[in-house]
Amino acid sequence: MPIHFTAIIDGRASIDPAVDIGPYSVIEGPVKIAAEVVIGPHVHVLGHTTIGAGCRIHTGAVIGDWPQDRTYTGAESFCKLGKQTVVREHVTIHRGTTAGSETVIGDRCMLLAHSHVAHNCRLGDDVLLVNGALLAGHVTVGNRAVISGNAAIHQFARVGELAMIGGLAKITRDIPPYLMFDGSGICVGINLVGLRRAGFTREERQDVKAVYRALYRTAGSFSRGLAEVELLVTTRAGLHLLEFLKAPSKRGIQSSRRDDAEAGAEE
Repeated sequence: MPIHFTAIIDGRASIDPAVDIGPYSVIEGPVKIAAEVVIGPHVHVLGHTTIGAGCRIHTGAVIGDWPQDRTYTGAESFCKLGKQTVVREHVTIHRGTTAGSETVIGDRCMLLAHSHVAHNCRLGDDVLLVNGALLAGHVTVGNRAVISGNAAIHQFARVGELAMIGGLAKITRDIPPYLMFDGSGICVGINLVGLRRAGFTREERQDVKAVYRALYRTAGSFSRGLAEVELLVTTRAGLHLLEFLKAPSKRGIQSSRRDDAEAGAEE
């Protein structure tokens, strides 16, 4: 399907000839769209937005609009989508909020209907945002992470590689790689299926399991558990998890345990 005659295309836009644009869509500003991109009806793409090859943008999505930030005054900022990313109905993705800054979506991501990616977020490759998932400003999400339906992630939080967050979750701190958190923000285990599918070795999975047990299933402070972890891990996965836990953080690590939640309920 060629560019529909009702679509409005800004003269400043750079659009590959092998792009389909549906009815009533608007391409506004110096947008760059690579080959084999399919844009459905009533889509609005604007500003300094770049859409990688093979992306598919569904009905009503808005990409590259002004950030929802009171301090934003129209500075030149950017929004980038990687290759083969799917953006479903009515998703919103906003540009960066300071001059020269950017919001970045990796390759092969899936952003399902009504999810929101705020200014200055950075998503790795193969990330899945399920319907209604909300990312506040400056959130980073690692490769192949899954954020379930209507979960909300606080600004500046980090979500690690292959982490899984349950539906309706309210996440206010960093989520370590490879672990699973339920809708109450409680760590409930490791993403064993995801690790296997991603080709992690038995030794790597054992390292991740040892870290999980030390931090989330053993009595004592979180800092004490972290000190123990440093003596345990040897594999690439274990060292990556340790690096994430020790990296500078504006929010701290989500440290809630199932036992803590149960104890609070009993009180």
